[in-house]
Amino acid sequence: MPVTTIDGREVHVDAEGFMTDPAEWDESLAAALAAAIGIELTDRHWELLRFLRADFAEQGETATTRRVQTVGGVPTKEQFALFPKKPAKKMAYVAGLPKPKGCV
Repeated sequence: MPVTTIDGREVHVDAEGFMTDPAEWDESLAAALAAAIGIELTDRHWELLRFLRADFAEQGETATTRRVQTVGGVPTKEQFALFPKKPAKKMAYVAGLPKPKGCV
């Protein structure tokens, strides 16, 4: 499994750069991951990231945009505003979770 250095520490990632060990993630790492893709985290971003991590812990897989809307209560349009272009992938990346199996 590849290892990369993010924010001065080594983390395990897959071939696409998604973290493979959610236990290596913390909020300072999330800020660095977000900055790397041009996103400045707001309180609303943090709400979404915390939902994703809690949902992953419960479900064992990364939530899609549809699940974030139906279970998390965040409309798809807002997800695109917070994480432009590919929200499911970007949310998972910043949350330190595996890439979602389906983006919808």
